[in-house]
Amino acid sequence: MAINFKNVGFKQYDTRRVDTVDRSKIPIGIQTPLQFGQNGEGFYAMNFTVGDQIEDNFKNLLQTNHGERVGRYFYGANLQPLVVEFTNKQNFDSEAAERINTAVGLWMPFIQLEEFDSLPIYENNQFIGKMGVTITYSVPEAQVFSKRIQVILYVT
Repeated sequence: MAINFKNVGFKQYDTRRVDTVDRSKIPIGIQTPLQFGQNGEGFYAMNFTVGDQIEDNFKNLLQTNHGERVGRYFYGANLQPLVVEFTNKQNFDSEAAERINTAVGLWMPFIQLEEFDSLPIYENNQFIGKMGVTITYSVPEAQVFSKRIQVILYVT
């Protein structure tokens, strides 16, 4: 004998009433670097929009070098070796742009790269100490257009 679900009834925790959560405040991911959450975010600070989460993930991709991610040796743009071997801006720009394009194509293909620029930052006008990399990108599927991200790479 088949049972018709229309005649079964509901328990007290009726699932039709559960959907009272404000969907605009649902966290998508944890912000990095890790920091404590404030104003009801939870234990850690969170990203609440897709655009913010993509920016956070993209920044992590740019700052990660090969061999730093457990189980994914080739994850990252591998830019740190370029900073250490810096000879001139033109060589750095062409190789860095190629590495970034390769990493984005492999790990975040939904990002459309638009512009790349770098700026060597000299300390005491003698040696290169830092390299600033600025990238403009878009993610049309997430309604993110011409967003700029800057990453500072240090010589270690």
